[in-house]
This record gives sequence, structure tokens and C-alpha cells, in this order.
Amino acid sequence: MLKELIHIVQQAGALLLTARGEKLDVTEKTGPRDLVTQYDTQIQEYLRSALMELLPEAGFLAEEAGFDRPDREKEWVFIVDPIDGTTNFIQGFQDCCVSVALAQRGAVRYGVVYAPFSQELYYAKQGEGAYLGGRRLSAPDRDLAHSLLLFGSGSYYRELVAPSLAIFSAAFPQVQDVRRFGSAALDLCYLAAGRAGVFYECRLCPWDYAAGSLIAREAGVNVTNLKGGELDLWAKDSVLAGTPAAYAAMKALTDRALAERSKT
Repeated sequence: MLKELIHIVQQAGALLLTARGEKLDVTEKTGPRDLVTQYDTQIQEYLRSALMELLPEAGFLAEEAGFDRPDREKEWVFIVDPIDGTTNFIQGFQDCCVSVALAQRGAVRYGVVYAPFSQELYYAKQGEGAYLGGRRLSAPDRDLAHSLLLFGSGSYYRELVAPSLAIFSAAFPQVQDVRRFGSAALDLCYLAAGRAGVFYECRLCPWDYAAGSLIAREAGVNVTNLKGGELDLWAKDSVLAGTPAAYAAMKALTDRALAERSKT
């Protein structure tokens, strides 16, 4: 199954590369921060066709299709983001990827994330480790002071600006430095690869984190929501991820920052 998923995701990435030099048809979904292009739609339809041919009995949960509640009842569900980092893609930044997870009864069993512009392929099967290309990943357990902090700001969730900044303000003096790349799937993979030590975002959709969360966990990264609970594959959720030492410190900072904000 993993070999077939990798092939399908790489083919989807090849479609994304055909956009070089092409005029993008950009549509606002809910506003200027929430965008879709013809490539999001084209790649998603390719993935739907190829994945359902691979496993016809599976459900299909994808960004440009939204939540399909009947798929909850199916044993296997594909969770798909045709382009994670669409705004980056539109603006010419190359931090974007195709993300595909395959979940069984609410638990992610396979995850593949492919960044076609950098040709980085991340993949994992539950219990069998995470890989970048053919190299097995093991995230180094740095403390918070020696870790880069990656974060997402959820720019179209305006009500989350204040709590996001409260966490940022608490963490920034404690970390080595910060980065914001604009693709949660890749952020989680960067933790798996040891490029950063901690990541948070106050609200994401399952297609943003499903594949990346498995890849990160298989590399030794803790992945939960901000409350420390399991991620919900059927709803929007927050994400907090980090190598064990960095995660513990970041969780404590996050708890204090949100508790103090609730008093104001």
C-alpha cells in the first residue's frame, strides 16, 4: 500500500510542477486569505480517482470537498490536501506540498507528504518509522532553548489572532528563533527531519495535519492538540508538536499563556 500511495502522490506533485509559468485562476473561498486555484481542484480530482481505484471501499476527506460525514462509518478513509500551502504557491514561494493520509477507524496508518519544488518526499507507515527519501528519520531531542519554533497563524480565523500571539509572545524569548513557512504538513515533516524542535497552530483541518502527524510521530515527535489530547480527524483542531524535551516546555508555556489571557 505505501509504495502505491507514494507513486500516486508523486504523480500529483508532477501536476503541480506543470503550473510553472502558467496563469493561475485564483478564487477566494471565504476571503482574500482563503484561496483556491485550478490546480487545487485538478490535483484533488486526480487523487480522488487514483486513490479510489487503489482502495474503492475507502472514504475520501479532502480540502476542496469539505467534511463528508457519511465517510465516518467507513473503515478506511483517505485524508487529502491537494496543495497544502496554496497561498505560498500563488505567491511563488515553494513551501507547498501534496499531503495524503490513509486512516483506519480514526487512526492514521499511512502518511505521504511530497514537496515537488524541492523534491522532498516524506512518508511513514504506522509502527515502521518515518523516512525522507530512503533515509530513516529520528528527530533529535533538543531542549526549547536550542530549538527553532515553527508556527501557523491561521490568518482567516480572526478570533484566534490574540491567542496565537499570546503563545508566540510567551515562547519567543525561550526558543532559539522562529520561522513561519505556511504549510502545516511540511512544518510537521521538518520536525521529523530535525530542522526544528516545536510547532503550534491554534486551528487546522484534518487534511493539514493527518499525514504530517504520523510522519512526525514515527520520527519520535510528540503530536497533540494544545490541550494535550489526541487530534480529531473529523473536525478542526489545534496542534502542538515537538520533540519530548521541547514539547514539555512548550506545553507549559502554552498553558500559562492561555490561562493568563483568559483572565483579561
